[in-house]
Amino acid sequence: MAQPTTGRPPESHRPVILVVGGGYVGLYTALRLQKKLSRGRAEIVVVDPQPHMTYQPFLPEAAAGSVEPRHVVVPLRRTLRHCRVITGALTGLTHAERRARIAPVEGKPFEIGYDVLVMAAGSVARTLPIPGLAEHGIGFKNVGEAIYLRNHVLARLDAASSTDDPAVRQRALTFTFVGGGYAGVEAFAELEDMARYAIEHYYPRLSPSDMRWVLVEAMGRILPEVDLDMAAWTVRQLTARGMDIRLNTRLESVSDDCLVRLSDGEEFPSDTLVWTAGTKPNPVLAATDLPIDGRGRVVCEATLQVKGLEGAWAAGDLAAVPDLTKDDPEATTAPNAQHAVRQAKRLADNVVAVLRGEPPVPYRHAYVGSVASLGLHKGVAQVYGVKLKGWPAWFMHRTYHVSRVPTFNRKARVIADWTMASLFSREVISLGQLQDPRREFVFAANTGRAGQLPPPGTGRHEQTATDQRAG
Repeated sequence: MAQPTTGRPPESHRPVILVVGGGYVGLYTALRLQKKLSRGRAEIVVVDPQPHMTYQPFLPEAAAGSVEPRHVVVPLRRTLRHCRVITGALTGLTHAERRARIAPVEGKPFEIGYDVLVMAAGSVARTLPIPGLAEHGIGFKNVGEAIYLRNHVLARLDAASSTDDPAVRQRALTFTFVGGGYAGVEAFAELEDMARYAIEHYYPRLSPSDMRWVLVEAMGRILPEVDLDMAAWTVRQLTARGMDIRLNTRLESVSDDCLVRLSDGEEFPSDTLVWTAGTKPNPVLAATDLPIDGRGRVVCEATLQVKGLEGAWAAGDLAAVPDLTKDDPEATTAPNAQHAVRQAKRLADNVVAVLRGEPPVPYRHAYVGSVASLGLHKGVAQVYGVKLKGWPAWFMHRTYHVSRVPTFNRKARVIADWTMASLFSREVISLGQLQDPRREFVFAANTGRAGQLPPPGTGRHEQTATDQRAG
């Protein structure tokens, strides 16, 4: 096994392949490498702050309760049995010396040497310096955020149903999303569909018309991945459900009392602010000596090799990979799961080829299209030029993504979730205690009795008595 070191492994060692990141590219690359390289041929080391890979296209369904959250994550150690998995963060990398600095979840940081680098650290949320965004917003890129939003939305329904104060009810039932790409629209539509179902079946004091769902998009359209007519159809469908779509509009600020201000001049109170306005390459690249372009991405050749460096590869959201299917020589592949999964396969094959002394093959893949879920039995899709709407699009969305989830174990569990959901009523329980599980115990230990709650705090996401006892 590779041991912490201060330099490159001695030449007598079997080559060490360092995979930075356990997301789409990292997991799929390591999985293919461990299949193609027999044990002893190379050592594969995977470094990621989380011990699992998150299949992000299923996050909206996890938030809506259609899929168990545990089933949208793939445990790295279980899947990558022949790899060394380090749960920690890359804090620096000097490829010229083949040395990486790792900060594990516990213990002292250390350095590790390697022969081959696969940079697959992915992306993070791209935010803007908007007053109040950091204090009041929540992203939608990991399973923790999906679980939080599910609990939070249901908790807001509890709060609204438990009060006669119209101001509290209005603020609780107003849900604001910023960003009209696929991630934002799917989260927006799935959570509204869940909340509508919950109100119709379990909240007799509330009506779906009491809710206000606002999607704010700076561009003049949503879903840039599909044709304009499909995007316009989606807007009409969401508007017919009573949802407010604000195009050519920006979020200006969020005040301490949850007052949302938009660039069109409107102001309204909202307890919920979800930011899904794009991503940017992982900022860890700034702590490396890899070549970076003006957008913060690793500059790559079409073979997925880092430009100008031997033994360095990159793919996925943080890589500027030439798009050979387009006439524009400056065009690069889009940062989406479709390219990431296919690039991982090509990258792994190219690494194996180079280790065998064979030339690498350029990556080439024409964009197939996109599929999106807009709630249960609702969707939009454009694949190979074929446009689908409603139930057929929703079915294609599920079929496509379950085929892409890694491992048979996860495929079976997701299908089982869908089967159970089709046979029984939807689960709409808020487990608010998950947001702060020690709160009641700390209060009881310090000043009160078990079962007695502390006074409500001043934070916008402070749990209420309804939150704590839900579920």
